[in-house]
Amino acid sequence: MTLQEAVEITVETQYLPAQSTPDDNQFVFAYTITIINHSEKPLQLVNRDWRITDADNKITRVAGDGVVGQQPQIAPGESFSYTSGTVLATPIGTMEGHYGMVTDEGESFRVNIPSFRLAIPNILH
Repeated sequence: MTLQEAVEITVETQYLPAQSTPDDNQFVFAYTITIINHSEKPLQLVNRDWRITDADNKITRVAGDGVVGQQPQIAPGESFSYTSGTVLATPIGTMEGHYGMVTDEGESFRVNIPSFRLAIPNILH
C-alpha cells in the first residue's frame, strides 16, 4: 500500500441557510473533513489545493499552507478533523483537490481529495 492509499479522506457537507442570501446569489456551505492515517508512519499535512466549481461552471482555486491555520501531525492509526466553508453563487457545486503531506523522514506526497457535492437540501431529486 502506498502512502497515498494509506490516507483516507471522508467528507460531510452542510448548507447554512442562516448565512446564505439566495436573492443575492450567495449560498454558504460548511464541510467537515476527516483525514485518517492508516500508514505506519506519522504524517503531517503541509498544504492544500482546492478546485471549487459552481453550477455555472465558474472555477475558484484556493491553495495555501495547512488547513484552518494548522499543519496537523497525524500519528499512525489516528485521524484529524476540521470544518471550513465556502460560498457559491449557485445552489449547487462541487469541490475537489489534494493535500500535500510529508513524513517525518521528509518524504513528500499528495493525497487526492475526491470530488464532493455542495447542494442545498432537496434541490436534487
